[in-house]
Amino acid sequence: MVNALQNQIENRNFLSPIGFRFNLAKTPKVNFFCNSARIPEIVLGTAVQASYLKDIDIPGDKLQYGDFSLRFIVDEELENYMSIHNWMTGVGFPATPKQYQEITTDDKGKRDGDEVYSDGSLAILNSNYNTSAIIKFEEMFPTSLTSLEFEAGDTDINYFTAEATFKYTIYRMFKADGRTPL
Repeated sequence: MVNALQNQIENRNFLSPIGFRFNLAKTPKVNFFCNSARIPEIVLGTAVQASYLKDIDIPGDKLQYGDFSLRFIVDEELENYMSIHNWMTGVGFPATPKQYQEITTDDKGKRDGDEVYSDGSLAILNSNYNTSAIIKFEEMFPTSLTSLEFEAGDTDINYFTAEATFKYTIYRMFKADGRTPL
């Protein structure tokens, strides 16, 4: 017989949408000003098993991960915006070979193609603003960066925000220690 107390809900607190912190090693200035992030969707493909009565959907074998998007407040020196802009132009079709060289060279001056990528992590905070889970993204790189529209007719000051979209290989969810899977 199952003990009725084992089925009780232990934590009655709800997940808050404002409790998060993002970290991307390649762009530390974006981390500080990040004000919106979204855990991407994950989709499991299906296969169809033929049957004489009705075709039956069965779980497939490939997962598809959605893009990771984050929004951040642009600092007045444009440093955080330009860090992603320069990252993108460095790995895209740069104007000069030096741009690609700068992106693919680490801090010690060593050429490394892995410098194109950066791992990132999204810390989910509980109601006491302590980390309750960490989502780790592997081999991220930016694919889009929104425009900044200047408007002289605005009467209120609305600080600029920009949104960057990233592709990545996979993301994994861990407990607060960053090592134990959820």
